[in-house]
Amino acid sequence: MLMFFLCVLNLNVIDYMLNLHKSCYSVLSVTQLRNFSRDDVDPLVNAPFSCENWLLLCVTGLKLLRHSAAWSFAQTLGTMFTELLLALLIGGLIFFLVKRSRNQVLQTEDGWWGIGAPPDGEEDVTIHPFNVTTSDEELEDLYRRIDQTRPVPSLEDSQFNYGFNSQYLEKVVSYWRNDFNWRRQVDKLNQYPQFKTKIEGIDVHYLHVKPEKQHEGTATIPLIMVHGWPGSFYEFYGLIPLLTQPSDPNDLVFEVVCPSIPGYGFSEAPHKKGFDSICAARIFHKLMKRLGFQQFYAHGGDWGWLITTNMAQLDPKSVKGLHLNFAPPSKHSLSMFLSIVLGRYFPKLFGFTHMDVQQLYPCMEKLAVEPLKESGYLHIQATKPDTVGRGLNDSPVGLAAYILEKFSTWTHRDFRNLEDGGLTRKFSLDDLLTNVMIYWTSGCIIPSMRFYKENFSKGLNQQHHNIPVYVPTGFACFPNEVSYTPKLWVKQKYWQLESFTPMTRGGHFAAMEEPQLMAEDIQKFTKTVEKK
Repeated sequence: MLMFFLCVLNLNVIDYMLNLHKSCYSVLSVTQLRNFSRDDVDPLVNAPFSCENWLLLCVTGLKLLRHSAAWSFAQTLGTMFTELLLALLIGGLIFFLVKRSRNQVLQTEDGWWGIGAPPDGEEDVTIHPFNVTTSDEELEDLYRRIDQTRPVPSLEDSQFNYGFNSQYLEKVVSYWRNDFNWRRQVDKLNQYPQFKTKIEGIDVHYLHVKPEKQHEGTATIPLIMVHGWPGSFYEFYGLIPLLTQPSDPNDLVFEVVCPSIPGYGFSEAPHKKGFDSICAARIFHKLMKRLGFQQFYAHGGDWGWLITTNMAQLDPKSVKGLHLNFAPPSKHSLSMFLSIVLGRYFPKLFGFTHMDVQQLYPCMEKLAVEPLKESGYLHIQATKPDTVGRGLNDSPVGLAAYILEKFSTWTHRDFRNLEDGGLTRKFSLDDLLTNVMIYWTSGCIIPSMRFYKENFSKGLNQQHHNIPVYVPTGFACFPNEVSYTPKLWVKQKYWQLESFTPMTRGGHFAAMEEPQLMAEDIQKFTKTVEKK
């Protein structure tokens, strides 16, 4: 029990130090405390950790100690042990404060993802208008494949627990074949201006939506919003007008850019191995600069979370603020471990709310069993995406089942127990099938799945996992997210967490499911940052 209270005390002290480290370091660097200077510490802090460097830091700490009131106190006690202990503590504090004061930046190099070798000369930076199109031939091919599907009956009383229920799938397919109007949805997709431009050898597709009306004397706020899998840029269609045409005159007005991740939707797929989230982040930085934005805000969920996080790590000066609705821990820590073990019994010690406790416990079920139930797709796509992808690329019914099952379970895990998977409780079939059609008509299911392979094949200890995010961050915490993240865990990665909003409802596809809640939180976060 004593060790428990010591651990909790240590957590509280560390948290207090994190809040005060800037002012402490400022005092140290300004006064330099006579013979002590930052020059004494810089080479040691930057060097790899070793006993020798630690001892040198302790000597530096002792040097500082000799010019402080603590030295008089140590002499009064007259023990070498006290002097050594104080030197160790001060050396550790110096190391912690100076190391923490440096904002690490993620490193990257330009790539080439086009066919063959990169051409000589400058890259073509032309921006071309783009429209989604369809044809009779495209629809006839779709209907022929739907008509030739081979239904397989589901097990009795299985609902969505074995995957997409076959009986309900037949109803969805019947609606798709007989009632769904793809031409009308194409017109809806084209309501916002779309473009393509070549970056690092591949065509990048994006929406660029400017506000129709703007109050005099107010500037628009540039915002890039990045989707994930198995979503698309269409996820944001309900959110875009709430940001670009807000009804409240006191709200900020946004200029929104929604790109398709390369390999998704109408962005060209990379033709070479290795295209991961950092590559996507670098390309989106180039896109924003090409559009004339030197500073902007970023929002993301699912893969969009990691891509926009990498954008903030690559160039924190360009990303003015980062808003997320998904942020699974990238690495584990002592505070995270203790919070899992003890948070159920001492929630206030870890800042856990009632919703946190509900979503995290019993921890074996919520943090181990549930992820195993819902992560089978991840293991397939992170190892052999082309194999299963080949079948999905040939069968529209298989593709729909594979994608729409995620829109059921990831919206609320209890929907697994419903015959219809609860699909139309939160979404319309028209919207769901429009997203499926983006995958079908562009033939992007295989390259979209390869994105998992490219990210996970590089291991779980990549450079960006170990670099904190220093830009102001806002987090919208939706209760039914597949990977629930309490505030304590978010703060481990995002050191300037300006807002953390527990939402009353919503799941993984929050921008599509709850656009009003998402718009309100983006407004709240951006206003907080803009006032500073």
